[in-house]
Amino acid sequence: MSPTALGRKIERSTCLLSTAAMELLAKLKAFRQAAYNHLGKANDATFELTDAVLLTRNAYSLADLSLCPVFRRRWPSIYEALQDSRPQRQIDEALH
Repeated sequence: MSPTALGRKIERSTCLLSTAAMELLAKLKAFRQAAYNHLGKANDATFELTDAVLLTRNAYSLADLSLCPVFRRRWPSIYEALQDSRPQRQIDEALH
């Protein structure tokens, strides 16, 4: 799920959140969008793979990550994402 789509989903479900929580969500959304913008050619697949890594408790192989609901592609896309998603080193350091 791209950061923009996730942001829209969050916005629809945040009617009852406090202002502080909304500010935190806005910061998270901005960070995710910045990270997404700095990924390589396979940015969608790489971003979904990142979410799958964060959400999967026990992944013993890359195929296990492909079973996570947020990774909406077929498992060979994981290898393509890893191969094509080499962010520029200077930009990666700027995010931290």
